[in-house]
Amino acid sequence: MALHLLKGKDAEQQARRYLEQSGMQMIESNYRCKLGEIDLVMQDRETLVFVEVRYRKSAAFGSAIESVTSGKRKKLLATANHYLQHKRSSAPCRFDVVGLTGQNKVQIEWIKDAF
Repeated sequence: MALHLLKGKDAEQQARRYLEQSGMQMIESNYRCKLGEIDLVMQDRETLVFVEVRYRKSAAFGSAIESVTSGKRKKLLATANHYLQHKRSSAPCRFDVVGLTGQNKVQIEWIKDAF
């Protein structure tokens, strides 16, 4: 899907709209704790989905999706665990990654259950 992206900070908003059009519901954005941050927390039927949004102007040094390192995954897992404890949630959950690449025409790549 090609979209126009004016500024890098619009990536999360574009990803949110894309996921909502796919039937997911927004729960929370930019959940922060001392362990890290989760860009989007969404609901996909009964499943709570933690979404990492990555944006790259160009794929010259790797795609947006590839920029999610093992260190970043560890931080996301710890932050999600904090979220679940704080919200007292026992809902099934998964981690999705949405990558946006490009300047004038943005390509979106969505990986469900990325890790």
